[in-house]
This record gives sequence, C-alpha cells and structure tokens, in this order.
Amino acid sequence: MTDRQDAVRSLFTTKSARIDTNRGDAYYRKLYAQCKARLAELKRLEPLGNRVELAEVLSDEGYERRDFMKWVSATTAMLMLPSFFEPLVAEAAEVMNRVPVIWLELQDCAGNTEALLRSDGPKIDEIILDIISLEFNETIMAAAGHQAEAQLHDAMETFKDKYLLFVEGSVPTGAGREWCTIGPGGETFEEHLLKVAKHAAAVVAVGTCATFGGVPAAAPNPTGAVGVMDLIKGKPIINIPACPANPANMVGVILHYVLTGQIPELDSLLRPKFAFGYRIHDNCERRAHFDAGEFVEEWGDEGAKNNFCLYKVGCKGPMTFNNCSIIRYNESVNWPVGVGHGCIGCSEPDFWDKYAYERPMADAHIKPPTGGVEKTVDEFGLGVLTATAIGIGIHAAASVVAGKKSEEGEDQ
Repeated sequence: MTDRQDAVRSLFTTKSARIDTNRGDAYYRKLYAQCKARLAELKRLEPLGNRVELAEVLSDEGYERRDFMKWVSATTAMLMLPSFFEPLVAEAAEVMNRVPVIWLELQDCAGNTEALLRSDGPKIDEIILDIISLEFNETIMAAAGHQAEAQLHDAMETFKDKYLLFVEGSVPTGAGREWCTIGPGGETFEEHLLKVAKHAAAVVAVGTCATFGGVPAAAPNPTGAVGVMDLIKGKPIINIPACPANPANMVGVILHYVLTGQIPELDSLLRPKFAFGYRIHDNCERRAHFDAGEFVEEWGDEGAKNNFCLYKVGCKGPMTFNNCSIIRYNESVNWPVGVGHGCIGCSEPDFWDKYAYERPMADAHIKPPTGGVEKTVDEFGLGVLTATAIGIGIHAAASVVAGKKSEEGEDQ
C-alpha cells in the first residue's frame, strides 16, 4: 500500500507538473523592462519578406481593434504573464514580421501545418503567412524542385543564426537511412535537418512525431524514427508535442521569442511550461464526475449519455500534461474529451505504445512513466485516500457504493 501511495504521489507531483504562475513584482518589473528593450530593437529593423502590417490584415478581414485586444488578453494569460503585459504582447504581434521562420517537414502527415493554417483569431493563419516572415515551408510555398532548394539556401544565408527552425515529423535513422530523402542531392532527412539546424537561433519541434518520434517510432519502429532532440545538440530546443500540436501553443512560442528574445521556460521534456504545466485531468470538465465516482463503463451507456468521466474506457488525462482542456481546438469550441473520447496521451513520449487504447491503465499491465495505477480504478482511488493533498480519492468510495447498490438491485 505504501509503495502504491508513493507512486501516485510521484505521478501527481512530477517535475513537469510544477509551474510557478507568480514570480513576484521584482521579477515581472525586470522582465517588463527586458521586453520593452527587445521590442524597441525589433521596431528599428525593416520588416522581412511580406511587408503587410498587422493593422492592414485586421482591417482587411473585418476585425476591429477590440477583437484583437481580446485575443491579446487571452494570449497574455496563456503565456502566464500579468495583465499589464498586454500592451507589450500587442506590440510583439505587430513586429512578428521581423523574425524569420524556416519550417521543415520530415516523416510526418503535415497535420501540424494543417492545424496552424486552420487556427483562430485574429486569423492566425494570416498572421503566420503575412505577418511572420515564413521563409520556407514545403506545404504552402509556390516554389518547387531546384527553386525551392534555392529559396531555402538563400533564407539560411540571409538570416544566418537568426531564424527560428520549426521541424514537423520524426527523423528516420534506421538501416541505411535511405527511408526518406529530399532534394536533388538525395539528402537523408537526418542530413537535411542537421544542415538547416546548424545556424538556427533555436529549434522548435512541432507535434509528437518531431518531439518524441510519434507514430513512426511505435513498435517495432522499422525506420528507426527518433525525435529532433535525439539528434540536435548544442542548440536551444523547444518541444511542442500533441497530435497535432495546438496552433495556440505554436504561436505562443513565437510570440514569447519575439517578446523576450529567449525561449520560454521549459519542463523536464523541453516543453514550454505555459502550455504543458497542466495535467489534462485537473482542468477537465468531467473531473467532478471522476471525484464522484461516476464513470462511463462502456460506450453508449447511460454514463456516456450524461458525460460521465471516461477513465474506465481508457482516458489518459491523469497521465497527460497539456492545455487541451483549457485552450481547446477549432476556435476553442471543443476538444476530444468534450466530444466523448478519452485522452490518448498524445503529448507524452511513446504515447502510441503506452496510452493509445480504450481501457484504463489499471487493466493494461503497463506502468505510467512515473508510476500510478496498478490494479483496478477503485483500488487506485482507495490507495490514495490518505493523500489528501492530491484530492483524487473521493471517487473510489463512491464507485464502491455505486457498485454495491448495483449488485443489490440485481439480487432483488
């Protein structure tokens, strides 16, 4: 019992989960001055690539300043900055076309690019394409073949040591590494990545394939797929996992870099804490049902019709760190748990092998990375009843009572 309690405490207090949302007045005053100086420096630079200004895009799309400031307020909160930073965040958005971005696609499905192009307000796709200086992206650029190669080379030379490199997709390293090649020279994806990353200011791995290998790295991993951080050394690396990554988190990382000139604070897996400092479970709209012991037992039952907790049908929210339950998708309308499917832990390492199945961890005979559910869901809850700081044990007693009532009803 003690070992199980220790394992659960470890799960609920893991380093990646700890996030300091209030650093104190002195810290924020210093950061504010740093951001002011950074933005003043960027304003002195000429816009790169497309010279369309944010105000023009907003006007053309029929957005008022008030709409933009609502977005600024939400983004400031997402970045875990005090509200008095909002004017600076607005300024940062307006000078995003001073920071060059190169985007590579490797062993992937282009889902993260597609997610970015379909992100929301104020029309972030216009911000990315017209405001940010997106110098190279195979999916959306007009150039092809030798012209595309030339454009990439020119961008790397022109913005040497200044560009942000976004990488989508895993990197095959197995066999002779001939699984994927690119360009007229037949570079392997690994060679291509190392070449472009050499003079990047920072490397941003987008999506679970680029961060942890994702689906291509699932057993038996025939191509020897790995994440970017397994190959790139000596460079700042930011991981934005999920399948696909939330566009708000991508834009948040760029805004943070524009605003401060630095990468955001990262957790132990190199994920930005402003996005991955939360457990899905703690901010889930079904959490109250979990605490009350109300679960969906099988798809389509009364629990499912009443939006009960999905843990018993495989939700991995207690093991997953992401802000999906806060930011959501599709203009913040919904997210997987909201539409009735449990979280599959897609922002965690090896998620396809560990979490992507419709049964609880208790019945999977697979331990979570930090320990946790080892027997039944009720025993899991009973095992942590004494760990009151966790605040998770109430559901167990409720489940047991509900089970007894059900059995009594069957006997009658």
